[in-house]
Amino acid sequence: MSKRVHQPREDAEFDFILRMSKVPVLAYFIGSWPKAIEPCRAMDLVVGGIADEYTGRLTAIRTDITRCPAATKRYGITGAPSYVLLNEGEVVAHGTGPITIAEVRNILDNHL
Repeated sequence: MSKRVHQPREDAEFDFILRMSKVPVLAYFIGSWPKAIEPCRAMDLVVGGIADEYTGRLTAIRTDITRCPAATKRYGITGAPSYVLLNEGEVVAHGTGPITIAEVRNILDNHL
């Protein structure tokens, strides 16, 4: 896991990171139930690489669905892994399921 990926322990910390970010935010939501573990680990690698590559241009947040239930509900997250790309507080892209680093780059290039 990249040191550049924030890992809030609760909704208040998630919201604080959003408020403090001066750049777009890629929040990805993970789950700890058996079917979600492997796809979420894959997302950890993808988003960690993106966070390193887009240093200074993107804030990445790894969000545990059980620790941040209000954020999960706010963005309509129904499965894990899922992601939400926010630019100036507005959702500009979202999806559910594993995603490749090339797909994330394409999303970022189209929305940043």
